[in-house]
Amino acid sequence: MSTVTPMMAQYLEIKEAHADALLFYRMGDFYEMFFQDAVNAAEALDIALTKRGKHNDTDIPMCGVPVHAAEGYLLTLIRKGFRVAVCEQMESPAEAKKRGSKSVVKRDVVRLVTPGTLTEDALLEARRHNFLAAYAEVRDEAALAWADISTGAFHVMPLTSVRLSPELARLAPSELIVADGVQDKLNEPVMDLGISLTPIGRASFDSTAAEKRICGLFHVGALDAFGSFGRAETSAMGALIDYLEITQKGKLPLLQTPLKESEDRVVQIDAATRRNLELTRSLSGGRAGSLLSVMDRTVTPGGARLLDQRLSSPSRNLDVIHGRLDAVTFAADDSLITSDLREALRKTPDLDRALSRLSLDRGGPRDLTAIRNGLTQAAAIAELCAGRDLPVLLATALQNLVGFDDLLNLLDEALVAEPPLLARDGGFIAPGYDAELDEARTLRDEGRSVIAGFQQKYAEHTGITSLKIKHNNVLGYFIETTATHAEKMLNPPFSETYIHRQTTANQVRFTTVELSEIETRILNAGNLALEIEKRLYATLSGGILDKAARLNQAARGLAELDLTTALADLARGENWCRPQVDASRAFDVQGGRHPVVEQALRQQNGDAFIANDCDLSADKGAAIWLLTGPNMAGKSTFLRQNALIALLAQMGSYVPAEQAHVGLVSQLFSRVGASDDLARGRSTFMVEMVETAAILNQADDRALVILDEIGRGTATYDGLSIAWATLEHLHASNKCRALFATHYHELTALAGKLEGVENATVSVKEWEGEVIFLHEVHKGAADRSYGVQVAQLAGLPASVVERARIVLDQLEKTEREGGKQKTLIDDLPLFSAAPPPPPPAPKASPVTGMLDDILPDELTPREALDLIYKLKEAAKT
Repeated sequence: MSTVTPMMAQYLEIKEAHADALLFYRMGDFYEMFFQDAVNAAEALDIALTKRGKHNDTDIPMCGVPVHAAEGYLLTLIRKGFRVAVCEQMESPAEAKKRGSKSVVKRDVVRLVTPGTLTEDALLEARRHNFLAAYAEVRDEAALAWADISTGAFHVMPLTSVRLSPELARLAPSELIVADGVQDKLNEPVMDLGISLTPIGRASFDSTAAEKRICGLFHVGALDAFGSFGRAETSAMGALIDYLEITQKGKLPLLQTPLKESEDRVVQIDAATRRNLELTRSLSGGRAGSLLSVMDRTVTPGGARLLDQRLSSPSRNLDVIHGRLDAVTFAADDSLITSDLREALRKTPDLDRALSRLSLDRGGPRDLTAIRNGLTQAAAIAELCAGRDLPVLLATALQNLVGFDDLLNLLDEALVAEPPLLARDGGFIAPGYDAELDEARTLRDEGRSVIAGFQQKYAEHTGITSLKIKHNNVLGYFIETTATHAEKMLNPPFSETYIHRQTTANQVRFTTVELSEIETRILNAGNLALEIEKRLYATLSGGILDKAARLNQAARGLAELDLTTALADLARGENWCRPQVDASRAFDVQGGRHPVVEQALRQQNGDAFIANDCDLSADKGAAIWLLTGPNMAGKSTFLRQNALIALLAQMGSYVPAEQAHVGLVSQLFSRVGASDDLARGRSTFMVEMVETAAILNQADDRALVILDEIGRGTATYDGLSIAWATLEHLHASNKCRALFATHYHELTALAGKLEGVENATVSVKEWEGEVIFLHEVHKGAADRSYGVQVAQLAGLPASVVERARIVLDQLEKTEREGGKQKTLIDDLPLFSAAPPPPPPAPKASPVTGMLDDILPDELTPREALDLIYKLKEAAKT
């Protein structure tokens, strides 16, 4: 270490304490990185890799990013899986020099930046929660705790280990904390969901220490005030808090009191179903094309996050569902109040995230004004709805918006309309709020006029009109007069006030105690004004944080109003209906539509979506539709739309249908489509079977199951037998409501044998050898799958299509006659790559000739009518 510079020795010491993170080492206006950190960061950020000095006779790699642009680089690094330790200068270089000429500026890590601990707007998606989760196991108990430190939300749930993956899929946390040694068995589900897995010491999960940690955070003597928590729940919450203390270096965020959830509170939806139904993300991974993207008409970030949460967690509580539907009905029926509310909500900032930044001391003047502006809009919204007979949900939301008059008046008086981003820039406190600040600003900004006032005052006092006040770097401010007039000032009584400083060839210079004091004040006025503003900023922040709990309630109220009015606007704009949701086992949808496909059709070519009915109602036992029909006819769309309608109804939204009656659904399962999982060595068929097994092993009699093409990934008879047995299991064991799409027409015979199983098919029409999809679902079974026609539409070479027709005809003939495969092969003609001969030209029709000669724009109504009669006559020949 003798050859290491003091600065590099400091770097190596800090880096050793944060070996698993990139170290952002503050040097002036840059965060510098060295050694392997620099190599990794330069590659990840696509920035230049340079070098600085030597270590052990080897060049030290170095790269850096500007402090003012660090957020953008942090976001890139976090998304690429890095953790970043931010090391700041804890003193100025001048302060370091006071300790010795060779002293190094004190530095320390002030924060660990990880995926689950982001708070800056630039690093977060405004319309999504950013959850940090912790999973704990204590003996035979397990629990999951999660928090969003950018909003303060804090929840915990006891669960079984088998429920971990579905809950992670529902919450989609950015980061999951587990105890050392547990991560190996969780790698697979966590990897599937794209969650960053962080193991920490087992001591963080100690339930006894965890209880003390939680009580300390919320300043309570016991957890009983928040509810009854098991050891695993306490352990998970405590580990999460401990991790926040580690990453935030003791500066804990403003978390709300923990809310305990239960598994039976919401509809259980596993990860495969969420992916297949494209609830919040499309299959390509983006937001576009998802149900959320089509539904989101919210105008505030808080409302958007609430929509995401409700869509991911449909309720199973009838009172909750009806309360939400009543609120949407009120807003849909009163379009005028809804329009006014939405206009007011558009001007509402994100209160939750502003509060979070202030609590972590990462805020700024704009967060103060965000609170002020949010409370201003809250008061306006409360006034807008005053005196109205509101549903309970909206009335409760509005109650949370009032009672902030004192805080609002304080912020109104204290803050300017458009403040700077950073407190250190100053200028955010309004004139007239603080007399000392106003005086300091006057001295800072109007120093010349103040000095001019002193000059006039001294001239009048002495009677010397030629007296001047000047300034230089040696004397500072001084009074200057000619030698003739100086004699008067050097003698009593003026000599008692004016102190001689300097005599030159033609001038004599003086000062006064008052002038010296005002000079000091002018020189220090800028710093003084800034210090006063910083002090006032701290006072205002403290006043806001004192009301943090109520401000969080106000934010929730605004989010509820936003979501309700957004769903009402959606229902009116898209002609959605209010569903009837009850405790029965009904499922009756009239004129149902798929919201995402409907919007896509409208945007692409303006085509109307073909609505369809679906009735899976059953007082007891299974209710299953066995759906047959060709590919591309809309079977998968029909399956998905009914699952989405059930989900939307139970989240408390109107649904895309003419009428809908939904009996409570406990679980929603979807197996629609599959692909290879090469990373885990699973074929398409294996993925299909794993997902099907999960459904058959878990679905209860209140589940809604949609299955598409079970068994298609293996040999025909193997696939048919698996599909057959699956259908029988759903009917006899699961006894659920289900839509079962298949190409195995042999299964349609089960409709006559199993009570509650009905055949349905998607209509098609053949015209001159081509198939036309009508997208209409009706009772009955399809006679065939039209696979060859679909292949022709897809653009297969004509020779292949013709050969397929020949083979299909021969296969059907052999099956009818009970023949064998060898006979089939022997009877087939050899394949020819040449295209089949074109079909004979259609016989010329006199009608066609007449139509070719018609110019519609030139016809009068009378001529058009006569022409119709002529065409009818010609068609008979």
